[in-house]
Amino acid sequence: MAARGGSLVAPADASATQGIAAQLPGGKVLKAFNTTFAATLFSGRVGSAPTTVLIAGDDAGALTRAGELEALGFLQLTLAVGEKIGWTGGFATITS
Repeated sequence: MAARGGSLVAPADASATQGIAAQLPGGKVLKAFNTTFAATLFSGRVGSAPTTVLIAGDDAGALTRAGELEALGFLQLTLAVGEKIGWTGGFATITS
């Protein structure tokens, strides 16, 4: 894995997550940003709401949540393709 021109470049036979994990022995490394547009990350906003980033990992305690996030990502893409929401649309978790 190498940094080139401000970008993180992973080899064709590995992922950036694997490269980062190799640099952090014993750490928990998650995958993120997969369905988040660069402009949305940069602005920190989606319309009037703050940007939310989907995160997944292979930690045993997070596998259930990762499956839920994967389903939300698929739903978001399905709605965007069907023009029910814009490509920069997203979801938020509301807690009380």
